[in-house]
Amino acid sequence: MDEDMLADQRRLVELIEAEGWDVTDLELSAYDSPWADEDDPEATVTITARKPYESEDDDGDGEDDESPFRVK
Repeated sequence: MDEDMLADQRRLVELIEAEGWDVTDLELSAYDSPWADEDDPEATVTITARKPYESEDDDGDGEDDESPFRVK
């Protein structure tokens, strides 16, 4: 695999993590393009990331009093 592709992959992860996301999975696929007559390889990056959000009405006790499914 080309060092430039790996450097780009690291840069993408850094950008995502800088925005507060947690990268949980990453796949980099390098291949020769079937659509181009060039000898230059191409790459596809698939990144899975998660980011928890706090709800504005969350009082921290983890209870949702308005849920019709909550047993009281």
